[in-house]
Amino acid sequence: MRKKSLATGAVAVAAALILAACSDSGNNQATEATTSAAVSATASAEAAADHNQADVTFAQQMIPHHSQAIEMSDVILAKEGIDPRVTELAQQIKAAQGPEIEQLQAWLTAWGQSTSSPTSATSTPNMPMSSPGMEMPGHDMPMQSTTMPGGGQMGGMSGMMSAEDMAALQNAQGVDASRLFLTQMIEHHRGAIEMAQTEVDSGQNPDAVAMARTIADTQQQEIT
Repeated sequence: MRKKSLATGAVAVAAALILAACSDSGNNQATEATTSAAVSATASAEAAADHNQADVTFAQQMIPHHSQAIEMSDVILAKEGIDPRVTELAQQIKAAQGPEIEQLQAWLTAWGQSTSSPTSATSTPNMPMSSPGMEMPGHDMPMQSTTMPGGGQMGGMSGMMSAEDMAALQNAQGVDASRLFLTQMIEHHRGAIEMAQTEVDSGQNPDAVAMARTIADTQQQEIT
């Protein structure tokens, strides 16, 4: 009987130790989960806070600016008799600027900001975009015009094309279309570089500033 009592006692102690260990393990897991959630929330808050108005303006204005460059590229790619070097440039522009639009939209969403710019001018009103989900904010904004080389009109701020500019590109054919696309895109890129330089000088978010530097470098090379 004494041996049986000792054995029973040993089992009880072992069970108690196992329960205590399980309890500690559960507490540790709960603590780790809570800590992980807190760290994640803090990181998200820091990422959202790490921006200023210059970053927001840059993102909101660069989205329609990039969207129009893609629209212009689609117009020229749909034509026949275009210099292969021009079509290659148009494809290059689309490949670079499409993902940048998605990244800019993601930043604005993370920052709790609208993906539409309240001040940016755009291209052709009511003209459908070439890519699904890519909207051109500000269609009802007034267009400003400046004279382009050759007498054409550049609509809007920072190199944006006017409705007339886009119609001229749409109607041009062959060598004339290639030449007009290049002339318009040079002005368009100059506007983007100006916007990007403002972000480099005044922006706070390191990723947005890095994108601005890339845009300035890439588009200057394309201008050349």
